[in-house]
Amino acid sequence: MNLRLYEVAMAGCIRVLLIDLLAERATFGHGGNQEVVRPLAAAGDVEVLLVTPQYQSIESSNQSDAGEVNLTEMDVPDWDDDYPFWQSTEVELEGRVVTFRRIVMPMHEDQERMESWLSKIKIDALVCSGSRRNVSIWEEWMGPAGTLMRSSAQSGIPTLGICFGHQLLCHTLGSTIERADSLSSGIWKIDLTEKGDSDELLTSHRCNNIAISGLFTHQDHVITVPKNCTLLSTTSHNKVTAVRVNDSSGNALPAWGIQFHPEAAKARIERAFEWGHITAEEHSAFKGEHDGAGILASFASIILNQ
Repeated sequence: MNLRLYEVAMAGCIRVLLIDLLAERATFGHGGNQEVVRPLAAAGDVEVLLVTPQYQSIESSNQSDAGEVNLTEMDVPDWDDDYPFWQSTEVELEGRVVTFRRIVMPMHEDQERMESWLSKIKIDALVCSGSRRNVSIWEEWMGPAGTLMRSSAQSGIPTLGICFGHQLLCHTLGSTIERADSLSSGIWKIDLTEKGDSDELLTSHRCNNIAISGLFTHQDHVITVPKNCTLLSTTSHNKVTAVRVNDSSGNALPAWGIQFHPEAAKARIERAFEWGHITAEEHSAFKGEHDGAGILASFASIILNQ
């Protein structure tokens, strides 16, 4: 057992803060969250703290001054009732029971205060999911969510932005985001830059330098590489596919934005199609193999080795 795994065993569990922007979608939302934490559950106990800024009232933010406070239905007056609210739930993953629990987050854009809150809740990693919203069609809650991502990334907490999360992280670090005329859905080969070719998130799972691919479904595109970030990959349809955040001296931090969906496991795609959450055209486009599971396993290793 390596030192970090020993520390995890002694401490009790890894704590992941997940910005849950698809809370209303059982398959790609809650199901996708499970795929994100699955490789961590294979290594040890995990607790997932969920925040939902897209539904949380501004007023409820005051509670977060105390640190970790459970979210209640009163705190989310605009909750999508097609997916019933729950405060916490337990899921068995890799033979372990993983608790998913909703908490109140600060709804402001003060980075110093946000970093203080992150310190209080003592997390080991932060992940931001995809969303049916768009950074190019700005909503008020996106400011606090972006500040949370930036604060986590620049604090050295392992941070991963997926699809919308990638766009929001890049936007809050200074990128231009533009909306394309049509949706891009499918599996594309990922072309690695020189830095990307040795990046631990994107390549530590691959063998013999084989090509990697990702599953994409998005209409917003990151157009410019944000300040203090390194471009790791492009695709034929999307020029800023993955970035890594650096500190002010140019040193790489354990923080990434990726435009593709590593959590889109085959079983999730099949269930989404059965439940009518994706079209027949999207289902057909998503049938190929992609490297999502390997990339999530690499992110789990990064968390465990911090």
